[in-house]
Amino acid sequence: MTTAENGSEKGELAGKRALVTGGSRGIGAAVVRQLLDAGAEVLTTARSATGTTPEGAAFVAADVRTRDGAETLAAAVRDVLGGVDVLVHNVGGARPHRSGLDIPDEEWRDALDLNLLASVRVDALLAPGMRDRRTGAIVHVSTAATFPPSPPFLHYQAAKVALESYSRGLAVELAPAGVRVNAVSPGRTATPGGEATRKYWESLDIGPGPTDTPPLGRDGRPADIANAVLFLVSERAEWVTGQVIGVDGGEYPRG
Repeated sequence: MTTAENGSEKGELAGKRALVTGGSRGIGAAVVRQLLDAGAEVLTTARSATGTTPEGAAFVAADVRTRDGAETLAAAVRDVLGGVDVLVHNVGGARPHRSGLDIPDEEWRDALDLNLLASVRVDALLAPGMRDRRTGAIVHVSTAATFPPSPPFLHYQAAKVALESYSRGLAVELAPAGVRVNAVSPGRTATPGGEATRKYWESLDIGPGPTDTPPLGRDGRPADIANAVLFLVSERAEWVTGQVIGVDGGEYPRG
């Protein structure tokens, strides 16, 4: 994909410093590429180096499920970027179970750490710098599949619903300083992690929820989500904050 094709040929993020968590594959890697194409300097992270980090991005290994990992990442942001103007939280995921009552305590804790508290911890370390500079954009990647409730994925859904509520609340707090906070909620997207989860779900013989093609006629692509993220962190969205934007091809219509 060329910069002309993805709409970032003007280098609209030139001079911006961006952090993308979970940027080594799938949606996160697509976001990294979009931000690089738009002219941003990008640092990304995953639990371990995989060799698939998009070319041009800096990488640090950090497990943001823990406070130590979040602090490692924040230190790398200061050392590599000197601060951050764009913060995209993409890490997430969980394993489905036959029943919501079957989900063990440790998986509830892991789902909350990965899908909610990782963002909370990193924001607490980096958003004050944005507030002090009175500029910045934060995007939390949620999921469109928060409703209807799905017992096999209650831990994941609960964490993502909490993430969306937290995102709206943080938007209220940071708006007076000119820092915008939004969330995107992808529907079924063709990523390695998503495909693996759907296959495992099917192996439980309980069905993976909606299986029909989304109304727009295909599964989502990582670039579809990255396009929405690019919009939200750009000046084109300077009047948008506190929103949760579904990017799902109409799969999960909201009333």
